[in-house]
Amino acid sequence: MQTDNLHSLKDDMVAFIAGHGLRRMHGHATESVPSILFEEDHADSWKDFVELAKASGAQFITMSEVELEKADLELLIEELQEQHFPHPADESPSFEDAQSLVQHVGQIGFIQLGFIYQGIVILYEASTEWYDHYQMLVESLGSLDGILMDDGDDDETA
Repeated sequence: MQTDNLHSLKDDMVAFIAGHGLRRMHGHATESVPSILFEEDHADSWKDFVELAKASGAQFITMSEVELEKADLELLIEELQEQHFPHPADESPSFEDAQSLVQHVGQIGFIQLGFIYQGIVILYEASTEWYDHYQMLVESLGSLDGILMDDGDDDETA
């Protein structure tokens, strides 16, 4: 189930989680937390994940998503322009690569579900190809790590 926008998947997850009597908590498990990544073996593996959470006695599931925001993409493009990469585009991130992501502004590209079991966070993650490419571009710059997990819930003013 590869799509360019995970919005409908998120809606399905919200309904399925509620249907199993579990609550959702908006939150994201970072790499610094001891965790195990649930491995997909079919398109609806996320349903198996929710059922596993319920069977393990979890009272809630954490959920976070990343929607590509125009400001984040503009910042990425600006940083790439300032870097002036002198090498071929197929070897390194480029301004053109970032500009091609404009069509995905407003789309959800990453979803993470999680629950805690015996001190370990069990995680399920889904992402789109464009989000994986976006994340690679951001990580290649290093200085923009903070924009990766901005889920758009913050109403910051400049």
